[in-house]
Amino acid sequence: MKKQCPECGDTYNGRADKKFCSDSCRSAHHNKLNSDATNFIRKINNILRKNRRILAELNPDGKKKMHKDRLLTKGFDFKYFSSIYTTKDNRVYHFVYDQGYTELDNDWFLLVENKKGS
Repeated sequence: MKKQCPECGDTYNGRADKKFCSDSCRSAHHNKLNSDATNFIRKINNILRKNRRILAELNPDGKKKMHKDRLLTKGFDFKYFSSIYTTKDNRVYHFVYDQGYTELDNDWFLLVENKKGS
């Protein structure tokens, strides 16, 4: 039975459940379907990588006090982080992968590194 490929329009023979003429047409079709979501995720991942790079650069020793202005000057975006950790005394740490921060008084932040990986 002849079928028409939904990606390129070529006709092909194949199994009853085969939908595309080749792997490249199948990949191209699914890439087009997922491109909006992929671009959205790529944009967020780029912001997260940039935030992590900034925190790691400003905190080479694993623990440092830093003013908010310095983070903002480097391009840090406080809206994006990968996890939140709350201590027993209710101090909230925002983490970008292994690099974290918590807000202190007067726009000062404590930068920390989670060396355990958890």
